Amino acid sequence: MDTTLHPFTLRQLQYVLAVAETLNFRRAAERCAVAQPSLSAQVAALENALGVLLFERGHGGVTITPAGAKLLARARQIIAAATELTLEATTFQDPFSGAIRLGVIPTLAPYVLPFLAPALKTAFPRLMPNWIEDRTDALVAALQRGELEGAILALEANLGDLETAILGHDPFHVCLPAFHHLAKGTTPLHVEKLKGEHLLLLEDGHCLRDQALTACKGARLEELGYRTTSLPTLVQMVASGVGITLLPRLAIATETSRAAVALRTIAPPTPFRTLALVWRRGSYADPLLRKLGEVAASAFRNHEHALKSGM
Repeated sequence: MDTTLHPFTLRQLQYVLAVAETLNFRRAAERCAVAQPSLSAQVAALENALGVLLFERGHGGVTITPAGAKLLARARQIIAAATELTLEATTFQDPFSGAIRLGVIPTLAPYVLPFLAPALKTAFPRLMPNWIEDRTDALVAALQRGELEGAILALEANLGDLETAILGHDPFHVCLPAFHHLAKGTTPLHVEKLKGEHLLLLEDGHCLRDQALTACKGARLEELGYRTTSLPTLVQMVASGVGITLLPRLAIATETSRAAVALRTIAPPTPFRTLALVWRRGSYADPLLRKLGEVAASAFRNHEHALKSGM
């Protein structure tokens, strides 16, 4: 057992991380709810204890030193581990109470949280989910660093070695301008019929972009250079006649209610994304997340049934 007495505190690490994130001592002090002179003194004390200058102070602001960049990365790991220790202790008292940090990708958050959050609240009234919205790669990295307990993602993305609880499948529909010559059809559309069409997609980094490209692989569509950052913008661009896109069924009710677009189902094999709750193998929250996965899967089934009933 290592009995070394460390010359710094977790509070000091939190202070230097706040400075690193804001690059401003005043704003860092406000974030930490402490007086600026006190925060500055604690940061200086940590630098003295480590024998390394973490920040350069100047009239132009705060700059992180090369040594500081490496040590701050380790400080983040230490704080994440301390947070997980606290949360794990809470789960021993009552695994279904307290805070839990959950991620969700932007192409899911607006469409699933309105029905999923109430379902979780009903099933776990003492649980307090803190939802973080980000892209898949960022959420997976946060999971691996211990900054999140779980995340709702699409399994078609590269997720690495994570535990998964499948929630359901979200099929894609072709989204066309209302005046498009294919808009009035009622039968499932074969993707080959889209040959030569201009395809609008989200910008690089969104897993939905990669899934749409895979779905249209054999159709020889022409991808437009214009790329958007969100599904609402994508659908509005389709409505203006710029091109077509693929829209996941979960987003249809929200996004097509305010745009002059038409939708066509896709003939088998119908492309879809597989939605899942994922978490780290061996996580302290494994039992809780498995229960969350069961409740979330039930909520997805109920929502899908409602969608089919309304179609």
